[in-house]
This record gives sequence, structure tokens and C-alpha cells, in this order.
Amino acid sequence: MKEQFLARMKMYLQDEYPAFIQSYEKPLLRALRYNPKKPMTKLPNLVQSPFCEESYYVNETLGNHAGHISGCFYLQEPSAASAVTILDVQKSDVVLDLCAAPGGKSTQIASRLEDGFLVTNEIDKKRAQILLSNLERYGVENFLLTSMDTKKLCSAYKNCFDKILVDAPCSGEGMMKKHDAASQRWSQENVDFCAKRQKEILANAYMALKKDGYLVYSTCTYAKEENEEVVTWFLENYPDMQLCPPNVSFGRPGYLKDTLRVFPMDGGEGHFVAKFKKREGSVANLPVLKDKAVPGFVETFFKEQLGFVPKHLYMQKDQVYVMDHPFVDTKKVNDIRQGILAGECKKNRFEPAHAFYMNAAWIDTFQKKWDVSLEEMDAYMHGNTIPCTLEKGYYALCFQDIPFGFGKCDGQMMKNKIPKGLRLLPNSHVFAERKPI
Repeated sequence: MKEQFLARMKMYLQDEYPAFIQSYEKPLLRALRYNPKKPMTKLPNLVQSPFCEESYYVNETLGNHAGHISGCFYLQEPSAASAVTILDVQKSDVVLDLCAAPGGKSTQIASRLEDGFLVTNEIDKKRAQILLSNLERYGVENFLLTSMDTKKLCSAYKNCFDKILVDAPCSGEGMMKKHDAASQRWSQENVDFCAKRQKEILANAYMALKKDGYLVYSTCTYAKEENEEVVTWFLENYPDMQLCPPNVSFGRPGYLKDTLRVFPMDGGEGHFVAKFKKREGSVANLPVLKDKAVPGFVETFFKEQLGFVPKHLYMQKDQVYVMDHPFVDTKKVNDIRQGILAGECKKNRFEPAHAFYMNAAWIDTFQKKWDVSLEEMDAYMHGNTIPCTLEKGYYALCFQDIPFGFGKCDGQMMKNKIPKGLRLLPNSHVFAERKPI
């Protein structure tokens, strides 16, 4: 780590500086956050994190755990859950996650929504695809994913959001233990560049926030220039924005009243959070579209698989999308996905998509399910077929009653429909117990 960075941290922390330095000699703090909409038997002997009631510390690699593959939990740095906890999302909120990849905070927001709606944005196209993959695995249904400049997005949906999260791109000082590049590329010039960009993003977010709505600003860095000084600038330039106390028991007070910081000594690798309320302005609603009719054979498929036709349907070219929320008009934005990709019409038949079977809202709804053993799940996640004597048709494939994908039975074999990009490498295997590093 560079001397200029260390000198500044010594000035910030004073007597606690030795403990901060010692934290870099300890293992990286890790956590899993359970998905309340895909309940699984909790892993034994885990200590709860203070940052979110569904979050628990782990010290092992769990990417190939059956629960992770099925979307029953999300893996993240513990204090990364703090911002959404402070945002205090309610079930009917319309929420914007403005800088969302890879998706930890968006999936946490979605787990709090019922009849609300999530707009999640990531300007980088490749990272937006990672975000989409995580949303699908987690089983999020009512969402719009965009990939665009924050100014254009917020201009398109002015005054439309009850809650906005700006987890801003930053110098990543809290990630130095995890990513060597964060330490190597650190410079005061980069800190200043990030602060300038953060102010621009907050100014854009202001446009999209409703009167009486709440905005949470967060970073994973320690620099005051990117944290308290950005907050001060925002309050000075937008006097109707009121700084609110975080009202949580974790972390510690920031260097500005009513802001919050997390250092490694507080149980997380590093985070800053500030919450604002917009006291003036207007209130608008997201513009919505009329549903588009789908062919009769598509509705027949839904009835066979779900027992009902989803509430809102939209057809684009030959692809069919579904949501429990009306589809939003996206003519002014660059959208990547909206709702669940149910599948594709091919001539006079319907071929379902992987995302259709991952929807958390339908776990107990699927009419045709097949619960497999751990060994069978492992074989299937490697692209293999499984012997099966069920009647012909599509099935939600489940492990311990939670779908992890789907297959098509021909009466003798369950043909593999796991997307190739999600299949495991030859020497990797699915497991269901704790597996220490």
C-alpha cells in the first residue's frame, strides 16, 4: 500500500490505526445473504452478520453449493449489505439501483419488494450481463435492467422513484485486501476523479427521486473526498435534500453527523453510507405499456406449467416476457431485459427459457417438477442427461424442492437444458454441505 494512503488512514484512525493495519493480515471477510423468497435449510454453525438479518459470515468457497446455484443465497462482502438495510425498502416501493453490477444490492432490494418494482442500471455492457445473470439466478421477476448513462436514464424517469440507491463507483480502498489492483492503482488523482464523477451521478439521481423519497449514497472506500465531502457538496447544491440518521446499530459515526462508516474493525472490509430525503419537488409514475397478446399455444404452455397465465405478458419479436407488474415504457432508455424471459415461439410451439424456471415467485406453483439427488444435480450441471421415465414434456428440475433449471423428458431420458454458460467445469462439483477452504 502506498505511503500517502497509509499516512491518511493514520490521521483518520489515530489510536485504531495499528488495528486497521493488522486487519490486512487476517483472512478476507466473507458472507452469504439468504434469499427469503427461496427458503432453504440454513447452513449450520454460522455467525450472523450485523449488516442484514439474512446475512451470515462464512469462511469457505460456496460458489458450487447447491443453494448458490439455485439462487437460495448470494455471496458478498458483509458490509456490502449495509446500504440496502439503511435504504429501508418497503414492499410496494418503486426503486432505482443506479450503479448496480454485479447485483448484490439489487438482489437484496428485490428480496424486499412484493408489488413494487426495481429499475437496475449498469453502464458497462459486460457487467450488465453479469448483473442479469445474478437477477435470474436469484429469481427476480418485476424488474427493468438498463445499461446507459445515469443522466439519460434519470431524465427519462424524472420524479418516479420512492427510493434510489447510488452505490457509486469509487477508488475502492475497502477492496484492497480482495483486489491487489485497487492498491496498485491508488492515487490522489484517482480519488479526486472519482469524487467528481460521484457528484455528477448524485446530481442525476436527484432528478429521478420523488418528493418525500429517500436516496442512499454509498461507497466501498475510506477517502473523505469521496464520502463526507461529496455529501456536503450535495447538501449545499440541493438544499431540499435532508440528511437523515441511518438508524442502525452497526458501524460507527462518519466524520460528518448522520453519516455512517464501516472499517475492518467493525466486521466489514469497508463501507460508507449516507441517507437523504427529498423535501420538495414533484411526484410522477413510471410510464407503462399495454400488454401484448401472445399466441394461444403460449397460454396453453403457461397453464400446463403453472396452472395459470401470468398477469402481464409482452412479446418482442418471437420472445415472450412475463411480469406481475405492468411493463414499463422503455422507448427513451437502453433496456437489456424487462421481466422474466419466459421463452421463444418457434413456428407453432413454445420453447421455454432457463429464467422461466428460476422465478422465486413460482417455486410452489410449477405443475411439473422433478426433485433429483445431489449426484443427479451434479451430472446435470455438467451437461449430462439423466435417465427418467416420467411422461413426456418440460419439467422444473429441483434439489430439495428448489428449482435450479429445467429439462425435457422424452419418456426415457431427461434432456439437458442448462445453458452452456452456466454448466460446471469438469473438475468442479455440486455440494450441499459446508466445505471449508
